[in-house]
Amino acid sequence: MELQSKLAILADAAKYDASCASSGAVRGDSLNGTGVGSTGGAGICHSYAPDGRCISLLKLLLTNSCIYDCHYCINRRSSNVRRAAFTAEEVVKLTLDFYKRNYIEGLFLSSGIIRNADHTMEQVIAVARTLREVHDFRGYIHLKTIPEASAELIETAARYADRISINLELPTQKSLDLLAPEKSLTRTRLAMGKIRHKLDEAHDRRKNGDKKLRHATGQSTQVIVGADASTDADFLARSDDLYGNFKMRRVYYSAFSPIPEPSKILPLKAPPLIREHRLYQADWLMRFYGFKTSEILTPEMPNLDLDLDPKLAWALRNRQDFPVDIQTAGREILLRVPGLGVRNADRIIHIRRHTRIRLTDLARLRVSLSKVQPFIITADHHPNSMLLDSDKLRARFLPKPVQLELF
Repeated sequence: MELQSKLAILADAAKYDASCASSGAVRGDSLNGTGVGSTGGAGICHSYAPDGRCISLLKLLLTNSCIYDCHYCINRRSSNVRRAAFTAEEVVKLTLDFYKRNYIEGLFLSSGIIRNADHTMEQVIAVARTLREVHDFRGYIHLKTIPEASAELIETAARYADRISINLELPTQKSLDLLAPEKSLTRTRLAMGKIRHKLDEAHDRRKNGDKKLRHATGQSTQVIVGADASTDADFLARSDDLYGNFKMRRVYYSAFSPIPEPSKILPLKAPPLIREHRLYQADWLMRFYGFKTSEILTPEMPNLDLDLDPKLAWALRNRQDFPVDIQTAGREILLRVPGLGVRNADRIIHIRRHTRIRLTDLARLRVSLSKVQPFIITADHHPNSMLLDSDKLRARFLPKPVQLELF
């Protein structure tokens, strides 16, 4: 099979993995032979670095052949898809050719499981090792590791990569038993724990002056939303566990996408994309706003409100905590006000040292006044307590009805 055909198959097969932080934007190409400026050729995805830069990565599977039979995966053993496999040398050549043409800034490499986990991991490592040691490649490398592989191989992968990740896929062992019986939550958590230990060691060495050390600086994972009956509470509880116990850099939520010739136990329709979006919003509240999972969701309400963002939904359930006096409230309280983000909370704290804050000051900060006004007190604004206690307040924030179409 020609290299171009392999690239088309294995780049397409890699698109279901969201854990390289692809922006999701639709970009133009010049595949029809006309035009210039193509930024979305086969295998190129766009991701965001920690400093906010948008970077282009060559995103590939080493092979889409797999000995596992995970029901939700298009590359599962029983799937009727066209198979292909790169050699390590072919991936190295593609990466260097794309890099030298300034198409990409790095490589994201994953793989189906061939023979066994260790053999597959050795092939993935061979790509990264050749790039780093033979070609002195200094671009970004993200390697998808396999929890069933030996700890030594995962540690070796971390020495050549900037980031490594292990996909958790589903939040509970019950879900894995149903949809991915070869996978074990316990085994995956054990591998994540070993990676965290090595990451901590590398951090300490850098802190102590070892500037020549090359080692991954973090790990991430991905879960599939809507493939089974797992609730949003299940996903957020697992994310809280991963952030707290394994210092996970990021948990990616990927809405289940129906695949050709699906298993009978899979849902026929994809979940609404807004559910994925709400999970990301709730995840952000946990990571940067000091919210606990038990505050965002309760046993009586295990799924997020799809009509309202999680912070607004929380504020409406806890109206007794509002309105908040912007002039005197602590930072942790300001962060819980709907419509106020981290940056504006810090700006308000700085500004109020010099003056009494008014609505015009918030408008200059581009705060959404319509969203924030019912929940705050300023020098020139005191919300109507009747409105805060009224059921009409929720209706005020609901999306506007959309006229249905017959055709």
